[in-house]
Amino acid sequence: MLFLRSLLFYLLLGVAVVLLIPLLLVCLVLPGRRRNTTVAIWSGAVVSMLRIVCGVRHEVVGAENIPAENGIILCKHQSAWETFALQSIFPAQVWVLKRELLWVPIFGWGLKVMGAIAIDRKGGKKALVQVIKQGTDRLQRGLWVVIFPEGTRTPPGTRRRFSIGGAMLAARSGFPVVPVAHNAGEFWGSQGFIIKPGTVKVVIGPVLPTKGVKAGEINEQVENWIEEQMTTISLEPQQVKEQNSKQAEA
Repeated sequence: MLFLRSLLFYLLLGVAVVLLIPLLLVCLVLPGRRRNTTVAIWSGAVVSMLRIVCGVRHEVVGAENIPAENGIILCKHQSAWETFALQSIFPAQVWVLKRELLWVPIFGWGLKVMGAIAIDRKGGKKALVQVIKQGTDRLQRGLWVVIFPEGTRTPPGTRRRFSIGGAMLAARSGFPVVPVAHNAGEFWGSQGFIIKPGTVKVVIGPVLPTKGVKAGEINEQVENWIEEQMTTISLEPQQVKEQNSKQAEA
């Protein structure tokens, strides 16, 4: 049954992607933030479709921590789920992502229309400068900037070192950081075809002021907070604790 439900969802997702084409054409004549808001409605429909077909729901803890003004979202990255769901949870936003995603037909066009910050992940200092320059531009235009500091999807029960790019953008721009933890990978993982029913737990942390704070300190605060939350909301907390213990001994 799970296989059939997952198959149906992927088929419907394919149809939704095709329907995105006329929506993107409409977005071309809309002002910047209206484009992002319009595409966010489409993403919300995908999340609803996932709930109806596969039984993947979500609950948000800490929504009151979302400030009235925009900032930088530093989020755990486990699944494709958060790339859709964050658009329903937070206001108009853009993402920092690998440039290869812009080459994906239709979906990549949508990312380009939204003003995504597409970087070469092997670009080193050049990529970091791009994140700071273009990220500051998007923030000053009133958009949120979403960054996955782990850089790629990380399976549940494991962790990766957080890259400094998001924290550097925060330190240089002065915009606040909002950390986000979730366990979506336990239901819609990066590996495998099957999507499991259940409730994704999303925890939004308190705003972290960044003016006058060094990037390294910001990065450490975010990583510690997110990983601490993961040991609480994860269905596999023991694996996380063991991984942390091994890293501490290394």
